[in-house]
Amino acid sequence: MRFVDEYRDAERARALAASIAALCEPGRHYKFMEVCGGHTHTIYKHGLEDYLPESISLVHGPGCPVCVIPMGRVDDAIHIASQPGVIMASFGDMMRVPGGRGSFLDAKAAGADIRMVYSPLDALKIAERNPSRRVVFMGIGFETTAPSTAMTVLRAAAAGIENFSVFCNHVTILPAIKAILDSPDLRLDGFLGPGHVSTVIGCGPYSFITEDYRKPLVVAGFEPLDILQSVHMLLAQLAAGRSEVENQYGRVVTWDGNPRALEAISGVMEPRPYFEWRGLGFISHSALRMREEFAAFDAERIFDIPGGRVADPKACQCGEVLKGVLKPWECKVFGTACTPETPIGTCMVSSEGACAAYYNFGRFTRERISGVGRNGGTGRAEDTGQVRETAR
Repeated sequence: MRFVDEYRDAERARALAASIAALCEPGRHYKFMEVCGGHTHTIYKHGLEDYLPESISLVHGPGCPVCVIPMGRVDDAIHIASQPGVIMASFGDMMRVPGGRGSFLDAKAAGADIRMVYSPLDALKIAERNPSRRVVFMGIGFETTAPSTAMTVLRAAAAGIENFSVFCNHVTILPAIKAILDSPDLRLDGFLGPGHVSTVIGCGPYSFITEDYRKPLVVAGFEPLDILQSVHMLLAQLAAGRSEVENQYGRVVTWDGNPRALEAISGVMEPRPYFEWRGLGFISHSALRMREEFAAFDAERIFDIPGGRVADPKACQCGEVLKGVLKPWECKVFGTACTPETPIGTCMVSSEGACAAYYNFGRFTRERISGVGRNGGTGRAEDTGQVRETAR
C-alpha cells in the first residue's frame, strides 16, 4: 500500500476483524498493551475497539513522555527558567503540564522567559542570537527525540556556543516495560511495541520480553490497519504457542534500528542510576543524563536545582492509567474537574495522553456504535468506506 487512505480502508478492516475473531480461543480473554500514546489516539480516533471481539482488551502503557515526568521535575525546570538572564525553550506539549508550582505557562505569565520551539536546534539559534543570556532547552522524550538533543549538543560544542545547555529529562522505554511486567496488579498477554522508539532502537532490544517473560511483542505502525494487523499477529503467535518479537512496521522500522542515532545518544548521554516516573515510582537506569565530558552543557550542573519531590494531586489517577490498571473514564475526576481546558494530570494535557484520547475521541460508547465484532454490525465505516475518522 502506498497511500494513507489504504491504511484506513473499512473493507480491509472488516476482513482483519473476521480473521482476528477466528483466532480467538473460546472462553479466553486477551489483554494487550499498546505502549505508545500515538497508538492509543489511533485506536480511539478510529474506533478500533469496535472492530475487535469482546474477548480482547487494549490497555494503555507509559509511552507518553510528557505524561511520565513527575511534578518535581517540572518545578525544577520552572526554577531554572525563573533565574535572571535565562531563556527556557520547550516543546509545546510541555507548556501546560502541571507541577507543584503551576505550569510553564503560569511561570511565563509571572515573567519567566519561556519560549516554545519545534526542535532543540531552534533553541540553539536562540542562544546564538542572545549571547549575553543563558538558553536552556527542556530535553524530554524517549529514544525518539534523544538523538536530536544529542546532535544539538554536539553542534553547540563544535561551534563553541557556551550559553546553551540542556535540562535533560529523556527517558528510556525498556526499563518501564520491565517495571510493568514485574507489577503484580496487571496481567498482560502481549504488547503492541512502540513504532517511533523502535525506529531508533530497533526490534532486538525487546527480546527479553519474549524470552524472560514469554510475552509476544509486535512493533506496530500508527494507522488503523497497522494496529489491527498487529493484534492479528499477536493472536497468531499465541494460537501457535509462540513468543517472539515481530515487526509489523517494516516500512519504517528495521531490526537493528538507527546506528547513527544510537551513537549520538551514547556519545553525549549516559543512563542515570535511577529516575522517578509518574505512576511507576523510581526505576533504575530508566533515564538519561549528560556525560561528564559535556558538563558545560548540562543545566543540572550549571544551576542549583532544588530537586524536591512533589506528590500528585490525590484526585488524579494518572499513575494507574499509565500502568494500564485503570481506563481513563474510571478516574474520579475524568471529564468533570479534569478536562483538556482544565487539566489536573499529565494524561489529559499531552497530545499523546490516554485521557486526552478518551476525552477527544471517546464520545461514542460501545452501546452507541454498531461496530464490527463487539456488536455484530458493520460500524460507521460502512457509510464512508473508511475506518471512522472521528468520534464526534
